[in-house]
Amino acid sequence: MKSFIDKYLGTSLVIRIAIGLVIGAVLGIVCPGASAIAILGKIFVGALKAIAPILVFFLVMASLSKAGGGIGSRFKTVITLYMVSTLIAATTAVAGSFLFPVQMILVEGAEGANPPSGVAEVLGNLLTNMVANPVSALSTANYLAVLFWAIVLGLSLKKLGAQNTVAVITDLSEVTATVVRWIIQCAPFGILGLVFDSVATSGLSIFKVYGSLILLLVGCMLVVALVINPIIVAICIRRNPYPLVFKCLKESGITAFFTRSSAANIPVDTDLCK
Repeated sequence: MKSFIDKYLGTSLVIRIAIGLVIGAVLGIVCPGASAIAILGKIFVGALKAIAPILVFFLVMASLSKAGGGIGSRFKTVITLYMVSTLIAATTAVAGSFLFPVQMILVEGAEGANPPSGVAEVLGNLLTNMVANPVSALSTANYLAVLFWAIVLGLSLKKLGAQNTVAVITDLSEVTATVVRWIIQCAPFGILGLVFDSVATSGLSIFKVYGSLILLLVGCMLVVALVINPIIVAICIRRNPYPLVFKCLKESGITAFFTRSSAANIPVDTDLCK
């Protein structure tokens, strides 16, 4: 058993995910009635959704409580780059949707949904969500409130917390990150279950129906990852950006793409930064 686990972990995660995807599609065609297989996907998604807010909460608290001087300027740079790249990525996605329009058939209509009446309502909802109960925020994955309270508590720990308390928070962040790594290693089984459920329910036509949408999404991602982000990196480091870009895509981008969770990908990003 140990040798099997070692061989499993020694194989590239991308290869394992690809194998899980193929097996899930085949099982969905051959034995669509084996609904128990779909549970694997539900368990994987549920585990990621459950642990990701806790990871963000403890990780941000631990980072701020141990932060040294000059962190403000570094945060300013990171936040500025994040906002610029996100805005350009959103613009790219909108442009792509206009250039290559895709028609989606929704199972259920968005009945009863009322759009915000103006900017004031949007800002009001934003501030209300930000100061939501932290326990409720963790249980409902309200990341805005999770980040807000993690920052407030982290800064408070930095100013008033004892070293032992900071050490406990740091240990909790490391433990949670380790649990996330374990869950990510189970991604092939989760994707197997998700693909099986989709194929068993809708047949192989699902790939035809959503194929154009997937091509549009992946195309926009590639433009951002291989054109826009390298330009931003080149401006910042004044060097050839592609060695860094390809390393980040290999170590972090592919994992984030298949797990569908940027929060759960934090341990991978942390190791990559180190």
